[in-house]
Amino acid sequence: MVSKIRVLLGMLVLLALAIGAIALLAAVKAAPLWFTIVPLGILFIGASVIRSLGWFTKKAGG
Repeated sequence: MVSKIRVLLGMLVLLALAIGAIALLAAVKAAPLWFTIVPLGILFIGASVIRSLGWFTKKAGG
């Protein structure tokens, strides 16, 4: 099992990016639909990328 701290840190980084995207969308007065699509996209695609990079998998021999 992978370290819970590593997963928590990865997801907190993605959450911070999603909140930043919401602030940016609010600043440019984007349509309400984008406030749902962009943050969820950041969370789901970001988690997939982090997983594919090996952050959420345990290292062999560790």
